[in-house]
Amino acid sequence: MRLAAIQLVSTPRLYDNLERTRHWVNEAAAQGAEFIALPEYFCLMGQSDTDKLGVAEALGEGPIQALLSELARQHGVWLLGGTLPLKSEGSDKVSNTSLVFGPEGQLQARYDKIHLFSFHSGLGESYDEGRVQQAGSQPVAFEMKGLRTALSICYDLRFPELYRALTPDLICAPSAFTHTTGKAHWELLLRARAVENLAYLTAPAQGGLHENGRRTWGHTMIVDPWGEVLACVPEGEGLALATLELRRLEAVRKALPCLQHRRL
Repeated sequence: MRLAAIQLVSTPRLYDNLERTRHWVNEAAAQGAEFIALPEYFCLMGQSDTDKLGVAEALGEGPIQALLSELARQHGVWLLGGTLPLKSEGSDKVSNTSLVFGPEGQLQARYDKIHLFSFHSGLGESYDEGRVQQAGSQPVAFEMKGLRTALSICYDLRFPELYRALTPDLICAPSAFTHTTGKAHWELLLRARAVENLAYLTAPAQGGLHENGRRTWGHTMIVDPWGEVLACVPEGEGLALATLELRRLEAVRKALPCLQHRRL
């Protein structure tokens, strides 16, 4: 299966971001991608966290979901909408949600980010997603062309037990890592999660200096089950492409059957 991971530098303007999304999904499909993944916050990188509240959609409604469904159907691909804000019933917060649309444009899976990022460097860099986001509670994996595909988002990468519970063949990790944490830990975490689970991993990311002053690390990657980086986009908009080879997955798991040796 041909995988594509899209890197963006999203802005505070929803419709500008949706046009860039359309451009890169069209490009990925033209290059033969069958599964295309967008980064976290692909639709909006606001001036403040509360901007998410203004563009939040109800499930099944709104321009963000309409575009994802349209593009999946138009190209006959599986499309992961990195994250978008969905309204949380009974709450003034939003969920940070990944939605997967199938080749006919139908919704196939939903995952609400479980682990909400918080970071305070002591040097003026501070984040707390819990101020406006409602944490999810349910791990999610879905079947895609015979592959068990695990959904996760950004900060989830620091919690390996999530992936162990999902027993994936392919891990999805759309992200918007800060430059500080990404420089230190991004590649390390991606390769570790792939190796631990002997799984392919696709990690589309935000990558550059945003209009709100935030700088994201980028380095969108696709990693194979042996921890080898198959494709990488260091910074700026771009497209990482690689092929998921079922024979490679089976060969690695046969040579190193550690998944069968688990005792805890």
